[in-house]
Amino acid sequence: MFVPERVWWKPLSRPEKSWLIIALVWCLFLTAMMPLWFVLGRQNVPAETYTVTPQQYREIVDAFTAQYQVDTLNGVPVVEPPAGSDVYLLARQWQWYPILKLKKGTPYRLHISSTDVQHGFSLQPVNLNLQVLPGYDYVAKITPTQAGDYSIVCNEFCAIGHHLMASKLIVTD
Repeated sequence: MFVPERVWWKPLSRPEKSWLIIALVWCLFLTAMMPLWFVLGRQNVPAETYTVTPQQYREIVDAFTAQYQVDTLNGVPVVEPPAGSDVYLLARQWQWYPILKLKKGTPYRLHISSTDVQHGFSLQPVNLNLQVLPGYDYVAKITPTQAGDYSIVCNEFCAIGHHLMASKLIVTD
């Protein structure tokens, strides 16, 4: 009976050793870059998180909407809060509520929470992505830099009407 020669215990050739060393150094470099990029990178949204019940958050959003509503769009209120204020956005199946109208170049504190299930907040084309969980008020500091209409979509599957969960953020000069 012929047994083929086994090669796994033979010494590595020079090119194999070189590629193995290159791969090891690259892995170490990438491992070191993860915590460094977290600390030094500017991709992290300056944010705070607070606990809040879904009912409390809904009451805050309803009061905010009643105070600053200027219009409606497809039955959803459009609110225009004063420059530099706290703005509130509510995620619920299958809607973002209300539509925000913000001023360009003005910093805002954007509060986001959910009243039912986990949602994903994705602001396009800026590519700002946040997880939205019930029971938590996620506060992100944002400053719109360009006027225009920005799409808001849910990027976390939230049940059968998930594909309908889209809205917009309006930035004016």
